[in-house]
Amino acid sequence: QVQILESGGTMVQPGGSLRLSCRASGFASSSYAMSWYRQAPGKERELVATIFPDGTSTNYIDSVKGRFTISRDNDKNTVYLQMSSLKLEDTAVYYCVARSRGLWGHGTQVTVSS
Repeated sequence: QVQILESGGTMVQPGGSLRLSCRASGFASSSYAMSWYRQAPGKERELVATIFPDGTSTNYIDSVKGRFTISRDNDKNTVYLQMSSLKLEDTAVYYCVARSRGLWGHGTQVTVSS
């Protein structure tokens, strides 16, 4: 069956770093633009970052530019989100999606707290 599984979310102190993983099963994620979204309590879901099938072209929301990096390893069928200099406002459930396929994972919780 086709599915996406996010992992790596945890509690981290402000200024800390964390890497999220998005593993695809049952399909080749390399064929799709892949995105990370996040949803904080009481807020709308927002697009955080996208990586395109060329593996190089990327987009980021302004608030994470310079701090987050999206990448992909096609041999592992996995997309990553490397997060650094984390802020309280980065606290959210982070979701991974294969865009044109419309396939979403169930999310992984990131909590930035001192």
